[in-house]
Amino acid sequence: MNSSEEKIIDGIHELTADVSDSGYWNRDIAPTKVSDRKWGTLDIAALWVGMSVCIPTYMLASSLIAQGMAWWQAILTILFGNSIVLIPMVLNAHAGTKYGIPFPVFCRASFGVLGSNIPALLRAIVACGWFVIQTWIGGWAIYQLVCVIYPGIANWQNIFPAGFGLTTGTGLCFLIFWAINMFIVYRGMESIRHLENWGAPFLLIVGVLLLIWAYIKAGGFGPMLSQGSTFISKREFWQFFFPALTGMVAYWSTLSLNIPDFTRFAKSQKDQMCGQALGLPPTMALFSFIGVAVTSATIIIFGEAIWDPIILLSKFKSFWIVIISMAGLSIATLTTNLAANVVSPANDFSNLWPRKISFRTGGFITGILGILMMPWKLIADPRGYIFTWLIGYSALLRPIGGIVICDYFVIRRTKLNLPDLYRKGEYSYKNGFSWKAIVSLIIGILPNIPGFLGTVGAVKVCNFWLNLYHYAWFVGFFVAFFVYWLLMKINVRN
Repeated sequence: MNSSEEKIIDGIHELTADVSDSGYWNRDIAPTKVSDRKWGTLDIAALWVGMSVCIPTYMLASSLIAQGMAWWQAILTILFGNSIVLIPMVLNAHAGTKYGIPFPVFCRASFGVLGSNIPALLRAIVACGWFVIQTWIGGWAIYQLVCVIYPGIANWQNIFPAGFGLTTGTGLCFLIFWAINMFIVYRGMESIRHLENWGAPFLLIVGVLLLIWAYIKAGGFGPMLSQGSTFISKREFWQFFFPALTGMVAYWSTLSLNIPDFTRFAKSQKDQMCGQALGLPPTMALFSFIGVAVTSATIIIFGEAIWDPIILLSKFKSFWIVIISMAGLSIATLTTNLAANVVSPANDFSNLWPRKISFRTGGFITGILGILMMPWKLIADPRGYIFTWLIGYSALLRPIGGIVICDYFVIRRTKLNLPDLYRKGEYSYKNGFSWKAIVSLIIGILPNIPGFLGTVGAVKVCNFWLNLYHYAWFVGFFVAFFVYWLLMKINVRN
């Protein structure tokens, strides 16, 4: 930590005294104190291991291989994509570590003290969608675990209303997993750190054991690892590679926005940078490889390629293997869900009304919205909701990253007026909103809207817009970045 950062931290106590009566401040979104900065390199790395080891990562390479890539090309694409997204991840994280501020407060510098609610709530909506899906998956894993111990749960009389779409067993297990999430939210961020530190090595061990089991059982990894690329020409490969790379970059694009929510607890910039570099790209590549290798082995063991780990686990006859595997699956879903899908909306909702909504209350709001979204119905059509709407919506958020990075690094050269982030002052702009940031956000989103609407089947659009949408992450980021930079250079009041 350099001398300027030490001065910033030393002034946090005085800052609290100055702005604690402001309507833009509460204890949960206030700058973190030295005593709260307990996240070292291993803590940050464990955070990313805990988030990366999950079902979507396990299955991530499947679509790439199905479309023609060799397994090693798919893994390298995943590694490359996560190395690219690491750049905005580390850049956005810088302000969190330097000033101890969460994502919505960071947005106040560019969008205004009230305008920051626009990117914060946009981020919160997509987080709520992912939260409810992951919570359902975690509850389903618990249900499968209970079925092994007590099969009779499947025959319990239904206690839910007719047409609600829930059985007693699945509904209760969903609510149990939901309650576990809410309990950890109640305990606060330090509980999340302990969970990630404990869960990360356990999840990696379970993954490696699964890999060893597949290798021994199949006498090798099987035909998929010996199969090469099915692309006819290099041109055909590159035409697929760049849209696929965009998809890999977009996988964590929303987390790259709200990463200050975590790095505000980091001990130093070195810790947050090294921790993310160690935890994100290697884990994504390793766990994706485990998914490919195990699936390849299932072709020999079961006579078919089984990508879904839940279906794979249902094939096991050993009581203890099922117990340990389902427990690992539940923990993997929990660590991913809390960090990726609860912390962000909790802070975002708190930023909406700091005097009334704390981090804990924001987390409970996320949980309640999750139940109201009825995930058991959403997941009935996963390709329509999860893979089209949620991932597409995430891609549309990328302009926010271009704006905040341009503002923080290019315009302000990493210098923020910390007190004015929590009161009327430099970042009040016009009635609390920066029109330059809002215009840049709209212009950054516009080029991708036709392709998005065409992809979800809302309207028919020409191939130009569909092809442009394949690069939505890069288009949105750089268009918003340039437009914001241009507007900030123009001497017009916000």
